[in-house]
Amino acid sequence: MADAVAIIPARGGSKRLPRKNIADFLGRPIIAYTIDAAKDSGCFDRIVVSTEDPEIAEIACNCGALVDRRAPELATDVVGLVDVCFDFLDREQRAGRDWQKMACLYATAPLRTASDVRATMALLEKGRCEFAMAVTPYDLQPHVALKLDAGGQLTPMWPELLVYRANDLPALRAGNGSTYTVFVEAFRRHRDFYGPSLRGYEMPRERSIDIDTPYDLELALWQARRQWAAAGGKDKV
Repeated sequence: MADAVAIIPARGGSKRLPRKNIADFLGRPIIAYTIDAAKDSGCFDRIVVSTEDPEIAEIACNCGALVDRRAPELATDVVGLVDVCFDFLDREQRAGRDWQKMACLYATAPLRTASDVRATMALLEKGRCEFAMAVTPYDLQPHVALKLDAGGQLTPMWPELLVYRANDLPALRAGNGSTYTVFVEAFRRHRDFYGPSLRGYEMPRERSIDIDTPYDLELALWQARRQWAAAGGKDKV
């Protein structure tokens, strides 16, 4: 039985930052860094980029990944990642590859390292931890969140929590949008990456930039150059 597969979702369409999955990042397509992290982690029997886009497919191949040609109907704004993964796993199963573990690695987290991937995968433990993801602390306290209505008025999202100080609440973490790992059988059963027995690998904030806007890209480039300089200019990230 096949053990572990990494799937890197990278559709061609994106609105806030067009073509974000192959945006230039220090002279390389941004997806190259995720492919490198997956390869260097040593965790996977196969590393697959899921895309409907010919240019992304060509870049992925050049970077050493396999390509799964996603159907166009699975590359729209209304289709979730869970559906994409189920379609991929079903076709893999029919091809005789019945994976035990799967990682979903977002192409837009170029500062994530191979060690981050290994640490998240290492949390998986049959019968004790069937879901794991990279997490970071919240930048702002979520219990004081305000919601904006159509008229421009702000009201507390959770008014009953406003009486609490931050120290009165349990430690809160957020998925950083980079790295999700699962046992495939549990993923099929729960149809979610947020299943029971979920654990989190606390990824350093400086590597937890998920690029979705031009500002995110600028911030990640600044951080990458800072890390590169600190390393003596030997590596770009």
